[in-house]
Amino acid sequence: MKIGLVGLNQTGKTSLFNLLTGKSDGVAAVGGKGAANMGTGIVPDERIDFLSGMFKPKKTIYAKIELTDVAGFSMSSGGKSSGASKFLNDVRPCDALVHVLRAFQSGSVIHDMDSIDPLRDFEAVETEMLFADLEMIEKRIGRIKTGKKITKEQETEITLLERCFGWLENGGSITEMELTEAERSVIRGYAFLTEKPRLAVVNLDENQWESKDWANKEALCSMCGKMDIPLLELCVETELEINRLPEEDKLLFLEDMGIEEPGCAALARAVYGLLGLISFLTVGEDEVRAWTIENGTNARSAAGKVHSDIERGFIRAEVVKYDSIKELGSMARVKEKGLFRLEGKEYIVVDGDIINFRFNV
Repeated sequence: MKIGLVGLNQTGKTSLFNLLTGKSDGVAAVGGKGAANMGTGIVPDERIDFLSGMFKPKKTIYAKIELTDVAGFSMSSGGKSSGASKFLNDVRPCDALVHVLRAFQSGSVIHDMDSIDPLRDFEAVETEMLFADLEMIEKRIGRIKTGKKITKEQETEITLLERCFGWLENGGSITEMELTEAERSVIRGYAFLTEKPRLAVVNLDENQWESKDWANKEALCSMCGKMDIPLLELCVETELEINRLPEEDKLLFLEDMGIEEPGCAALARAVYGLLGLISFLTVGEDEVRAWTIENGTNARSAAGKVHSDIERGFIRAEVVKYDSIKELGSMARVKEKGLFRLEGKEYIVVDGDIINFRFNV
């Protein structure tokens, strides 16, 4: 699961990267030649915490997300960007994008456009992604047309790309286009930014977090709703400060701030929903672990996430619901109550299933 963080300068984007990757000391904002920050963050999961406490395994492994923090781009007071498409290309391999939008007020961190307006900034980032897609289409069509010979497949490709270009030029996004499954399959190969699932994170200060009020909130929520882009409110700098505290103090400060769910957990949960992902769990004395799969995956395919040999030699899946073991307190009690099931290869795995795979190779 690869997530790209995009946004303007001075939005707290790199601070969010530090929060998600657990870098309490932080990494510097992307600079120099614009090389992206790369990192990995765990997906907090209270089920893994509970099961680890029960089984006392040698290793506890959470699901992970790969994060790419690209250089923020600058918008002049005239609304023109500086080199955005170059940086945005770094997130084309990502599965989803996170708009980091600034709402927080700060006298020491000055916005490029001299005012705070997350709605304006959201529109600016969306426009730059659209321009980056247009630029890529132009280059691809140019490469085909300057070749020695244009094949029938390439003629079809040009026709499709020209349709996309016209759509984008009129302000649409690739997600909104009416395409056949075959066309959609071809489109995926281009990794268009405006086709990727997107999430908006509004970065608040403590006063805004308490009041739940910030500039153009209603308009931005409305726009994100129309575009099917989930929106989260986070107080990134405060959460970073809390993360630097001793473990026993963290929960107290989160509660005091009224933060029911840490930002990294809220964002991971939102991304899971956006990408249609769930987790199944494996437990034992050696390891308690979360495995990420697409919702709708059958038991045999899920077994392949653990090891290809298990998928190949799949016999049965021993399945226990997490809620059952949490309520009853032990695997033995679950079996006594008849809540331990054997499922075949076509069983559709449900989020939170605890599975032990039987196999033979």
